[in-house]
Amino acid sequence: MQREKLIPLWAFMLPLGAILIWSLNIVVTRYISDYISPVSISFYRWFFAFIILTPFMLLKVLKQRKEIKPNLKKLAVLSAFGMVMYQGIAYTAAHYTTATNMGIINAFIPVFTIVVSFFILKDRPSIFAILGSVISLCGLIYVVSRGNLSTLWESGGHLGDALMLCAVFFYAFYGVFLKKWQIKLPLLVSLYIQIIFAVIYHLPLITYFGLDHLNHQNISSILYAGIFPSIISPFLWMMAVQQIGPSRTSIFMNLMPIFTAIIAVIWLDEKWTVYHTVGGICILVGILLAQKQKVRYTINKKLA
Repeated sequence: MQREKLIPLWAFMLPLGAILIWSLNIVVTRYISDYISPVSISFYRWFFAFIILTPFMLLKVLKQRKEIKPNLKKLAVLSAFGMVMYQGIAYTAAHYTTATNMGIINAFIPVFTIVVSFFILKDRPSIFAILGSVISLCGLIYVVSRGNLSTLWESGGHLGDALMLCAVFFYAFYGVFLKKWQIKLPLLVSLYIQIIFAVIYHLPLITYFGLDHLNHQNISSILYAGIFPSIISPFLWMMAVQQIGPSRTSIFMNLMPIFTAIIAVIWLDEKWTVYHTVGGICILVGILLAQKQKVRYTINKKLA
Protein backbone atom coordinates (compact mmCIF):
# COMPACT_ATOMS: atom_id res chain seq x y z
CA MET A 1 0.00 0.00 0.00
CA GLN A 2 1.47 3.33 -1.10
CA ARG A 3 1.69 6.00 1.55
CA GLU A 4 0.28 9.43 0.87
CA LYS A 5 3.00 12.01 0.37
CA LEU A 6 3.46 14.14 3.47
CA ILE A 7 2.94 17.81 2.66
CA PRO A 8 5.34 20.18 4.46
CA LEU A 9 3.76 22.86 6.61
CA TRP A 10 5.48 25.66 4.66
CA ALA A 11 3.62 24.62 1.51
CA PHE A 12 0.33 25.79 3.03
CA MET A 13 1.84 29.24 3.49
CA LEU A 14 2.08 29.61 -0.30
CA PRO A 15 -1.67 29.91 -1.09
CA LEU A 16 -2.16 31.82 2.16
CA GLY A 17 0.37 34.41 1.03
CA ALA A 18 -1.20 34.64 -2.43
CA ILE A 19 -4.68 35.19 -1.02
CA LEU A 20 -3.40 37.80 1.43
CA ILE A 21 -1.77 39.74 -1.43
CA TRP A 22 -4.89 39.55 -3.61
CA SER A 23 -7.09 40.61 -0.68
CA LEU A 24 -4.87 43.60 0.02
CA ASN A 25 -5.04 44.47 -3.68
CA ILE A 26 -8.84 44.75 -3.47
CA VAL A 27 -8.45 47.27 -0.65
CA VAL A 28 -5.70 49.07 -2.60
CA THR A 29 -8.09 49.19 -5.57
CA ARG A 30 -10.72 50.89 -3.43
CA TYR A 31 -8.19 53.28 -1.88
CA ILE A 32 -6.58 54.37 -5.16
CA SER A 33 -9.92 54.94 -6.90
CA ASP A 34 -9.96 58.46 -5.41
CA TYR A 35 -6.58 59.34 -6.93
CA ILE A 36 -6.48 57.83 -10.43
CA SER A 37 -8.88 56.74 -13.16
CA PRO A 38 -9.73 53.04 -13.65
CA VAL A 39 -8.18 52.96 -17.14
CA SER A 40 -4.95 54.55 -15.89
CA ILE A 41 -4.42 52.24 -12.91
CA SER A 42 -5.24 49.19 -15.06
CA PHE A 43 -2.74 50.25 -17.74
CA TYR A 44 0.02 51.14 -15.27
CA ARG A 45 -0.45 47.85 -13.43
CA TRP A 46 0.18 45.67 -16.46
CA PHE A 47 2.78 48.01 -17.96
CA PHE A 48 4.93 47.83 -14.81
CA ALA A 49 4.43 44.05 -14.62
CA PHE A 50 5.62 43.85 -18.27
CA ILE A 51 8.70 46.00 -17.55
CA ILE A 52 9.63 43.93 -14.49
CA LEU A 53 9.17 40.52 -16.15
CA THR A 54 10.79 41.32 -19.52
CA PRO A 55 14.46 40.90 -18.43
CA PHE A 56 13.64 37.43 -17.06
CA MET A 57 11.15 36.23 -19.69
CA LEU A 58 12.11 37.72 -23.06
CA LEU A 59 14.77 35.12 -23.96
CA LYS A 60 12.53 32.26 -22.84
CA VAL A 61 9.69 33.58 -24.99
CA LEU A 62 11.96 33.94 -28.03
CA LYS A 63 13.24 30.39 -27.61
CA GLN A 64 9.69 29.02 -27.37
CA ARG A 65 8.16 31.21 -30.09
CA LYS A 66 7.26 28.16 -32.22
CA GLU A 67 5.25 26.70 -29.33
CA ILE A 68 3.72 30.09 -28.49
CA LYS A 69 2.56 31.05 -32.00
CA PRO A 70 -0.29 28.49 -32.30
CA ASN A 71 -1.62 29.64 -28.91
CA LEU A 72 -1.52 33.40 -29.49
CA LYS A 73 -5.24 33.76 -30.22
CA LYS A 74 -6.16 31.81 -27.08
CA LEU A 75 -3.75 33.83 -24.94
CA ALA A 76 -5.23 37.02 -26.40
CA VAL A 77 -8.73 35.93 -25.36
CA LEU A 78 -7.55 34.94 -21.88
CA SER A 79 -5.87 38.32 -21.45
CA ALA A 80 -9.01 40.15 -22.57
CA PHE A 81 -11.23 38.35 -20.05
CA GLY A 82 -8.86 37.97 -17.08
CA MET A 83 -6.69 41.07 -17.19
CA VAL A 84 -8.64 43.73 -19.06
CA MET A 85 -12.37 43.20 -18.56
CA TYR A 86 -12.21 41.64 -15.08
CA GLN A 87 -9.63 43.97 -13.61
CA GLY A 88 -10.76 47.08 -15.52
CA ILE A 89 -14.39 46.71 -14.43
CA ALA A 90 -13.27 45.97 -10.86
CA TYR A 91 -11.30 49.23 -10.80
CA THR A 92 -14.43 51.03 -12.00
CA ALA A 93 -16.59 49.28 -9.40
CA ALA A 94 -14.26 50.54 -6.67
CA HIS A 95 -15.58 54.06 -7.24
CA TYR A 96 -19.10 53.02 -6.22
CA THR A 97 -18.86 50.30 -3.58
CA THR A 98 -16.78 49.23 -0.59
CA ALA A 99 -13.73 46.99 -0.53
CA THR A 100 -15.63 44.69 1.83
CA ASN A 101 -18.42 44.18 -0.71
CA MET A 102 -15.87 43.71 -3.49
CA GLY A 103 -14.16 40.96 -1.52
CA ILE A 104 -17.41 39.16 -0.79
CA ILE A 105 -18.62 39.36 -4.40
CA ASN A 106 -15.20 38.23 -5.63
CA ALA A 107 -15.69 35.02 -3.65
CA PHE A 108 -18.58 34.24 -5.97
CA ILE A 109 -16.16 33.31 -8.81
CA PRO A 110 -16.37 29.51 -8.19
CA VAL A 111 -20.18 29.56 -8.46
CA PHE A 112 -20.16 31.60 -11.68
CA THR A 113 -17.52 29.19 -12.98
CA ILE A 114 -19.93 26.29 -12.49
CA VAL A 115 -22.60 28.11 -14.52
CA VAL A 116 -20.23 29.07 -17.34
CA SER A 117 -18.76 25.53 -17.40
CA PHE A 118 -22.25 24.14 -17.96
CA PHE A 119 -22.77 26.18 -21.14
CA ILE A 120 -19.24 26.07 -22.58
CA LEU A 121 -17.81 22.74 -21.40
CA LYS A 122 -21.18 20.96 -21.15
CA ASP A 123 -20.09 20.03 -17.65
CA ARG A 124 -23.27 19.04 -15.81
CA PRO A 125 -23.24 20.29 -12.22
CA SER A 126 -23.82 17.93 -9.32
CA ILE A 127 -26.71 18.29 -6.92
CA PHE A 128 -24.21 19.75 -4.45
CA ALA A 129 -23.12 22.34 -7.04
CA ILE A 130 -26.71 23.38 -7.76
CA LEU A 131 -27.64 23.61 -4.07
CA GLY A 132 -24.40 25.42 -3.23
CA SER A 133 -24.94 27.92 -6.05
CA VAL A 134 -28.46 28.70 -4.83
CA ILE A 135 -27.26 29.21 -1.24
CA SER A 136 -24.39 31.43 -2.42
CA LEU A 137 -26.75 33.45 -4.62
CA CYS A 138 -29.07 34.04 -1.66
CA GLY A 139 -26.11 35.19 0.41
CA LEU A 140 -24.92 37.49 -2.35
CA ILE A 141 -28.37 39.07 -2.75
CA TYR A 142 -28.53 39.59 1.02
CA VAL A 143 -25.15 41.38 1.03
CA VAL A 144 -25.90 43.54 -2.03
CA SER A 145 -29.32 44.51 -0.61
CA ARG A 146 -27.64 45.37 2.72
CA GLY A 147 -30.05 43.07 4.53
CA ASN A 148 -33.14 44.72 3.03
CA LEU A 149 -34.37 43.23 -0.25
CA SER A 150 -36.53 46.28 -1.01
CA THR A 151 -33.35 48.36 -1.52
CA LEU A 152 -32.45 46.31 -4.60
CA TRP A 153 -34.87 48.44 -6.60
CA GLU A 154 -33.39 51.74 -5.54
CA SER A 155 -32.00 53.44 -8.65
CA GLY A 156 -28.22 53.66 -8.80
CA GLY A 157 -27.74 52.49 -5.24
CA HIS A 158 -25.76 49.40 -6.15
CA LEU A 159 -23.89 50.33 -9.31
CA GLY A 160 -20.57 49.28 -7.82
CA ASP A 161 -21.87 45.89 -6.71
CA ALA A 162 -23.44 45.31 -10.13
CA LEU A 163 -20.17 46.20 -11.87
CA MET A 164 -18.23 43.89 -9.57
CA LEU A 165 -20.66 41.08 -10.44
CA CYS A 166 -19.94 41.69 -14.13
CA ALA A 167 -16.21 41.62 -13.44
CA VAL A 168 -16.51 38.31 -11.57
CA PHE A 169 -18.58 36.89 -14.42
CA PHE A 170 -15.81 37.73 -16.92
CA TYR A 171 -13.22 36.08 -14.66
CA ALA A 172 -15.33 32.93 -14.61
CA PHE A 173 -15.01 32.85 -18.40
CA TYR A 174 -11.25 33.22 -17.99
CA GLY A 175 -11.08 30.19 -15.72
CA VAL A 176 -13.30 28.07 -17.95
CA PHE A 177 -11.38 28.91 -21.15
CA LEU A 178 -8.15 28.15 -19.30
CA LYS A 179 -9.50 24.72 -18.42
CA LYS A 180 -10.97 24.10 -21.88
CA TRP A 181 -7.83 24.92 -23.87
CA GLN A 182 -5.19 23.43 -21.52
CA ILE A 183 -2.43 25.49 -23.15
CA LYS A 184 0.84 23.53 -23.11
CA LEU A 185 3.16 26.35 -22.13
CA PRO A 186 5.09 27.11 -18.94
CA LEU A 187 2.79 29.10 -16.68
CA LEU A 188 5.12 32.10 -16.40
CA VAL A 189 5.47 32.24 -20.19
CA SER A 190 1.69 32.14 -20.54
CA LEU A 191 1.34 34.89 -17.91
CA TYR A 192 3.93 37.08 -19.64
CA ILE A 193 2.27 36.80 -23.07
CA GLN A 194 -1.11 37.64 -21.53
CA ILE A 195 0.41 40.71 -19.86
CA ILE A 196 1.78 41.86 -23.24
CA PHE A 197 -1.71 41.59 -24.75
CA ALA A 198 -3.15 43.47 -21.76
CA VAL A 199 -0.77 46.38 -22.37
CA ILE A 200 -1.69 46.41 -26.08
CA TYR A 201 -5.43 46.34 -25.33
CA HIS A 202 -5.06 49.40 -23.10
CA LEU A 203 -3.42 51.57 -25.78
CA PRO A 204 -6.68 52.60 -27.52
CA LEU A 205 -8.34 53.05 -24.12
CA ILE A 206 -5.73 55.48 -22.81
CA THR A 207 -5.74 57.26 -26.19
CA TYR A 208 -9.49 57.85 -25.83
CA PHE A 209 -9.82 58.40 -22.05
CA GLY A 210 -6.38 59.84 -21.39
CA LEU A 211 -3.71 58.75 -18.93
CA ASP A 212 -3.41 60.22 -15.44
CA HIS A 213 0.02 61.31 -14.26
CA LEU A 214 1.93 59.42 -11.60
CA ASN A 215 2.30 61.29 -8.32
CA HIS A 216 3.02 60.70 -4.64
CA GLN A 217 -0.63 59.77 -4.00
CA ASN A 218 -0.86 56.91 -6.48
CA ILE A 219 2.65 55.66 -7.32
CA SER A 220 3.03 53.31 -4.35
CA SER A 221 -0.36 51.67 -4.98
CA ILE A 222 0.43 51.27 -8.70
CA LEU A 223 3.79 49.66 -7.96
CA TYR A 224 2.12 47.32 -5.48
CA ALA A 225 -0.50 46.32 -8.07
CA GLY A 226 2.14 45.81 -10.75
CA ILE A 227 4.43 43.64 -8.61
CA PHE A 228 2.58 41.73 -5.91
CA PRO A 229 -0.88 40.71 -7.24
CA SER A 230 0.31 40.62 -10.87
CA ILE A 231 3.54 38.61 -10.48
CA ILE A 232 4.22 37.34 -6.95
CA SER A 233 0.71 36.04 -6.17
CA PRO A 234 0.37 34.00 -9.39
CA PHE A 235 3.84 32.56 -8.77
CA LEU A 236 2.96 31.58 -5.17
CA TRP A 237 -0.34 30.11 -6.39
CA MET A 238 1.36 28.02 -9.08
CA MET A 239 3.86 26.70 -6.52
CA ALA A 240 0.99 25.86 -4.16
CA VAL A 241 -0.81 23.86 -6.87
CA GLN A 242 2.39 21.86 -7.42
CA GLN A 243 2.98 21.26 -3.71
CA ILE A 244 -0.50 20.59 -2.29
CA GLY A 245 -2.66 20.06 -5.39
CA PRO A 246 -5.34 22.16 -7.13
CA SER A 247 -8.27 21.06 -4.94
CA ARG A 248 -6.62 21.89 -1.61
CA THR A 249 -5.26 25.13 -3.06
CA SER A 250 -8.65 26.34 -4.34
CA ILE A 251 -10.15 26.07 -0.83
CA PHE A 252 -7.96 29.00 0.26
CA MET A 253 -9.95 31.28 -2.09
CA ASN A 254 -12.69 31.22 0.55
CA LEU A 255 -10.44 33.26 2.85
CA MET A 256 -10.34 36.24 0.46
CA PRO A 257 -13.52 38.02 1.66
CA ILE A 258 -12.44 37.55 5.28
CA PHE A 259 -8.95 38.95 4.69
CA THR A 260 -10.34 41.79 2.57
CA ALA A 261 -12.87 42.78 5.23
CA ILE A 262 -10.25 42.78 8.01
CA ILE A 263 -7.84 44.93 5.97
CA ALA A 264 -10.64 47.30 4.89
CA VAL A 265 -11.83 47.77 8.48
CA ILE A 266 -8.28 48.56 9.65
CA TRP A 267 -7.12 50.69 6.70
CA LEU A 268 -10.26 52.29 5.23
CA ASP A 269 -12.33 52.31 8.42
CA GLU A 270 -15.13 50.39 6.68
CA LYS A 271 -17.84 48.87 8.83
CA TRP A 272 -18.48 45.14 9.11
CA THR A 273 -22.19 44.65 9.67
CA VAL A 274 -24.65 41.85 10.42
CA TYR A 275 -25.64 41.55 6.75
CA HIS A 276 -21.97 41.05 5.83
CA THR A 277 -21.74 38.24 8.38
CA VAL A 278 -24.98 36.47 7.39
CA GLY A 279 -24.50 36.92 3.65
CA GLY A 280 -20.79 36.07 3.79
CA ILE A 281 -21.43 32.82 5.68
CA CYS A 282 -24.10 31.82 3.13
CA ILE A 283 -21.74 32.51 0.24
CA LEU A 284 -18.86 30.55 1.78
CA VAL A 285 -21.06 27.60 2.77
CA GLY A 286 -22.51 27.52 -0.73
CA ILE A 287 -19.07 27.62 -2.34
CA LEU A 288 -17.75 24.80 -0.15
CA LEU A 289 -20.85 22.75 -0.91
CA ALA A 290 -20.57 23.45 -4.64
CA GLN A 291 -17.06 22.00 -4.69
CA LYS A 292 -18.41 18.56 -3.80
CA GLN A 293 -18.74 16.92 -7.20
CA LYS A 294 -19.17 13.23 -6.37
CA VAL A 295 -22.94 12.96 -6.75
CA ARG A 296 -24.06 13.87 -10.28
CA TYR A 297 -27.46 15.16 -11.20
CA THR A 298 -27.84 12.36 -13.75
CA ILE A 299 -29.23 8.84 -13.78
CA ASN A 300 -26.63 6.11 -13.85
CA LYS A 301 -26.97 4.24 -17.12
CA LYS A 302 -26.41 0.93 -15.35
CA LEU A 303 -29.59 1.48 -13.35
CA ALA A 304 -31.63 2.51 -16.37
